[in-house]
Amino acid sequence: MAFAAAFAGSGVAGAAPNGPPPPPCTFTLSAPLAGGGGVTAAVQSTGCAPLAVPYLTVACLQAVGGEQFCSQAHGADPAQVSVPYQPGVSYTATGRGCARWAGVDPAPNCQLLGPDTVAP
Repeated sequence: MAFAAAFAGSGVAGAAPNGPPPPPCTFTLSAPLAGGGGVTAAVQSTGCAPLAVPYLTVACLQAVGGEQFCSQAHGADPAQVSVPYQPGVSYTATGRGCARWAGVDPAPNCQLLGPDTVAP
């Protein structure tokens, strides 16, 4: 009986904290950049665990009080979104990156990025 209690206790001590495991890849969101008559933002993969690959990236831009525009890319390609620049308007970028283990369905825990805002 004492052996069973000691064994059961050892499993609890080694248990991971509550919550989902970390995503298999990491992603970054570029800050909104104004220039050339437009504002752009991008999401790209910055690295993956062994046997993991980027699956999907999504980049979104929204002018304060305006419509949100998004663009997506698959695999290792970065997602980039551009909108026309409006002087005096602030823009907010958001995004997400999703990964998958090689040969397996995409991981359910996509990495949410942003918001990152650029003011006039």
